Amino acid sequence: MSQTSLWAIPLGGLGEFGMNMLALRFGDEIIVIDAGLMFPEQELLGVDIVIPDITYLKQNKRMVKAIVLTHAHEDHIGSIPYILPELNVPIYGTQFTLAIVKKKLEEHGLLESAKLTEIAAGDTTTIGPFSIEYLHVTHSTVDCVALAVRTPVGVIIHTGDFKIDPTPVDGKPFDLHAFARYGQEGVLALFSDSTNVERPGFTPSERAVIVRLEELFRAAPKKVVVSCFSSSVHRIQQVIDIARMVGRKVGFVGRSMVDNVEIAHNLGKLRIPDGSVVRPQDIKTYDPHRLVVLASGTQAEPLSALSRIAVDNHRLMNITENDTVILSARIIPGNEKNIFRMIDHLFRRRVLVYYESGRSAPIHVSGHASQEEMKILLQLVKPKYFIPVHGEYRQLFRHAALAEQLGAVGAEIFLIESGQPIEFTAAGNARKREPVTAGRVCVDSGSLEEIEDVVIRDRRHLSEDGVVVPIIAINKHTGKMEIAPEIVTRGFLPSEDGAEILSQARDVILRTVEQSSQEEKTDWSVIKEKIRADLKRFLNKQTSKRPLILPVILEV
Repeated sequence: MSQTSLWAIPLGGLGEFGMNMLALRFGDEIIVIDAGLMFPEQELLGVDIVIPDITYLKQNKRMVKAIVLTHAHEDHIGSIPYILPELNVPIYGTQFTLAIVKKKLEEHGLLESAKLTEIAAGDTTTIGPFSIEYLHVTHSTVDCVALAVRTPVGVIIHTGDFKIDPTPVDGKPFDLHAFARYGQEGVLALFSDSTNVERPGFTPSERAVIVRLEELFRAAPKKVVVSCFSSSVHRIQQVIDIARMVGRKVGFVGRSMVDNVEIAHNLGKLRIPDGSVVRPQDIKTYDPHRLVVLASGTQAEPLSALSRIAVDNHRLMNITENDTVILSARIIPGNEKNIFRMIDHLFRRRVLVYYESGRSAPIHVSGHASQEEMKILLQLVKPKYFIPVHGEYRQLFRHAALAEQLGAVGAEIFLIESGQPIEFTAAGNARKREPVTAGRVCVDSGSLEEIEDVVIRDRRHLSEDGVVVPIIAINKHTGKMEIAPEIVTRGFLPSEDGAEILSQARDVILRTVEQSSQEEKTDWSVIKEKIRADLKRFLNKQTSKRPLILPVILEV
């Protein structure tokens, strides 16, 4: 690798939603921008979370100098507890972002060894050959920054997640001037958020939800339950403000909601008037006509607060006829089935449920830029090279097409996916290089262990064709079977169809054992494999199924 060129190496978030991670390498020094996770699709059976494959970073461990975070959403910070044991490097982030990271590291027992450095919009940090200025951007949470990374070959701008909100709830507008300043100076490459590229026009301001929420609060016959992402501090602030305006107090349920509200309030990011909060243990008995409850669980996660409330199984509150439930969040693709099942449960309890946003008076607005905001940013920054990030391939493609339409900008566009590096040379040229290892690592959050692909394949196998367990008792001295083999099945064949086949399968096992030599019979691993192979062949021929076969040998 040239000592005078810059490599940008995306390790996640290009070609998928979530798992955002980009490495910048100059010579022998690497910084990593964001370290996100994604939640698994249904076919990843038993997997809790999915994180980026950091093989490239582990191979170059001594070169990795820092992880720099843009904001506090899971798809940008969620994999930190899983990669920090491998790469314990300094982490840079804004006040709220680091407060959320601290909470995660504390839960995983990693806080004491972590090196956290707080930064703020407008600050500049120097890490090796990289000088990073943090530019304030508006999004659906607080303390969000884009990164302007000054390198020996030119300036790289990474937007993080953003929208251009002209009336932000916290009064801190998107820093258009800083982007324009870099545009005037000259930007080598822009890496920009593609999430909402399929939406024309502008994304409405966060304040756009006030009208509809106030209307619903005033019309509510009994208590109101609002569910939003627990990191959406602006939305939580507006619910608190509107509740006060209509004479209602606020309660909080759900672990992540309670934790994040406490963190944001302690940092002064959330204004909660004295006397306006109902304690969790008092929610059940509090006057429902004067109550608003903020609950986590917008995506119907199985053990989340709202999922439990929907089936009347929450210890702190119950839901009754004519209560109002407002889902103030987008439905993340892949979660539709679970969310609508939860909504069905609420309707069964005769609850008033609001979950679709009208364009004129929405109950939720996105935190990501729509097409016109993307165009504004491209025209302000005027990069020499443009690389769409954060999105599935169709979104990256459409963002590239949008940039192509702005002929005046004249940027050269690289449409790449995770694992595809781009090299920027000292002469200002750029080209794709050989792909590096990138992909997904599946994690069971209960054990914090990676789940191998073979395990997921076995689970899929079990879900489709079931399991067959032949149990054979063999005398370890003589090698003879003491009793006829037993076969236990689950999820393979219904009992009425399977009796005849299982009877024949026992004959197959008997024949296999009889035709084996004395040495094979007393070597359990060999006889198990012979039984498995013969039984697999027989069952596949008889049923066209390929169940998981797990022979059990009992020593007698």
